[in-house]
Amino acid sequence: MHAFDSELTQRVIFGDNSIEKLGELTQILGGSRVLIVTDRGIEKSGILARAVSALQSTGIATYVFVDVTPNPTTEDVEAAVAVAKADVPIDLIIGLGGGSPMDCAKGTNFLLTNGGKMEDYWGTNKAKRPMLPSIGVPTTIGTGSEAQSFALIAQRGTHIKMACGDRKAKFGTVILDPTLTETLPRSVAAITGIDAIAHAIESFISTRRNPMSQMFSQHAWQLLNANFEAALAPKSGAARSNMLFGAYLAGLAIENSMLGAAHACANPLTARYDIIHGVAVALMLPHVIRFNSTDAGKFYRQFHPDGSLADRIVHLKQIGDLPNTLRACAVQHTITPTDIPILAKEASIQWTAQFNPRPLNIKDFTKLYEAAY
Repeated sequence: MHAFDSELTQRVIFGDNSIEKLGELTQILGGSRVLIVTDRGIEKSGILARAVSALQSTGIATYVFVDVTPNPTTEDVEAAVAVAKADVPIDLIIGLGGGSPMDCAKGTNFLLTNGGKMEDYWGTNKAKRPMLPSIGVPTTIGTGSEAQSFALIAQRGTHIKMACGDRKAKFGTVILDPTLTETLPRSVAAITGIDAIAHAIESFISTRRNPMSQMFSQHAWQLLNANFEAALAPKSGAARSNMLFGAYLAGLAIENSMLGAAHACANPLTARYDIIHGVAVALMLPHVIRFNSTDAGKFYRQFHPDGSLADRIVHLKQIGDLPNTLRACAVQHTITPTDIPILAKEASIQWTAQFNPRPLNIKDFTKLYEAAY
């Protein structure tokens, strides 16, 4: 198995049909036996076939793991590793899809090159050996995983999200091909788009913000806010192209700063009730913005000088037909007010909570969930 220490720089290819360069870009990174990590939806949409065709046209042996689940768990990663080890050793990994396949691809890289289990890499820079070169190909307009060195993998059983970060895990090359977003259903476009918007907002006010991260956040917000509504319509090529690039910039902003309380609140909702990550973040974001306004109001006004940023997010959620209360989710996910103390306790120990501009305790998280309920 050939591995290398990835550079801090990342090559980004942006443009319609740039997926067709996948074989060429794989060869540049030295890949000849490739594992694609993806999901059944990407297979069904025909996107996987495009990727495989681009690789095989350059004579690259291609192996595929298609069983990534939403919010991938340690089981997903272990299953992908088993596929990678089933034949001749692979020398490059491709994450193809939304955040789940890309996170699973990064997780696979950890275990394939460094051994052990995902819990061994919970935290930052715990991989001691070089990792395989990798390529990220996002097909949604939101997660920004392609820009980040962290794999978010849920622990089997507890479903606690483990943030496993290492610079060596970052994709060396990213392909941003707007044509891959054409088959994205309206609902998925709304969910991933609002997630990207949350990334831009939370990274902008994070306690680890810096001039570079804020530059990425601000540019991301401008693209995402202006194109969100248009990107929900069918055949919205230009808008989805702008959203795809905005989501990547928001991912860069996270990589250079961090997130905040909206993500801390969202993770327990996903772990306990299987609420889709973007839905959970969108649900909590307006309440967190209002809570933070005493400390971060001047930053929020830079994003939305003509009114309330929280109200703007509520409006975008309404456009995207996203639920506005926890109660609206309760029919499907059986959430009751008695669950709130448990949620608040779990939110308070989330990693991103410590980077929120206004410090929170369990009582504050309780009030946020009560406001959302």
